[in-house]
Amino acid sequence: MAVARPKHLTLILAREFATSLATPMLVADDLGILVFYNEAVEEIVGRSFEETGETPLDDWMESFDPRPIDPDPMGDERRPTQVAFQDQRASHRRFRVTSVDGVERQVALTAFPLFAHADEFVGVVAIFWRE
Repeated sequence: MAVARPKHLTLILAREFATSLATPMLVADDLGILVFYNEAVEEIVGRSFEETGETPLDDWMESFDPRPIDPDPMGDERRPTQVAFQDQRASHRRFRVTSVDGVERQVALTAFPLFAHADEFVGVVAIFWRE
């Protein structure tokens, strides 16, 4: 069993913020581990965070078979969360996903990096927009 590492205060505050929102939001740490998503995300994916637990964000996202609605003419098929991690900039894209219950949904995903200080990357926040 892996030992949980301490969370940066910025991630704790992001989780607290997400908890108080009706907007679907998730938080991942600087290693790409999903550390929280709120109840509004549960409605989209069909599974609570308590059921999922901390897990690699890319693995979790892949489980919903995300398919871009609008292909990028520049050829960059990365998900916004990948752009936020790798390039440390905000990104947005529309997807079709299939939730745990087998229902296909259209969502837009906006992801942006979290910095505790200008040079201290601590993770990523992603917000889902139901379409």
